[in-house]
Amino acid sequence: MTEFELEIYTQDRRVLSERVRSMIVPAADGYLGVLAHHAPLVTLIGEGMMLLKGSKVGEVEYPVSGGFLEVAHNHATLLVDRIDLPEGSR
Repeated sequence: MTEFELEIYTQDRRVLSERVRSMIVPAADGYLGVLAHHAPLVTLIGEGMMLLKGSKVGEVEYPVSGGFLEVAHNHATLLVDRIDLPEGSR
């Protein structure tokens, strides 16, 4: 399955940069799924669980809160107010 580049940033730093097959994020009007070659998009992120699937990351969930998601050119950038990553992945 085709992958896309995902970068996640908080106000302080980049917290994740991975190639993933899919992501599901809590958008303003409900959950939103993103696959490779998704149409260009900018949306608000709400509070909830983000699910990532990829060959390297496996299947993981992270709590996220507030921010923006931009998708363009097979690349997704997630700017979040808060993301709770496990201690070993920081």
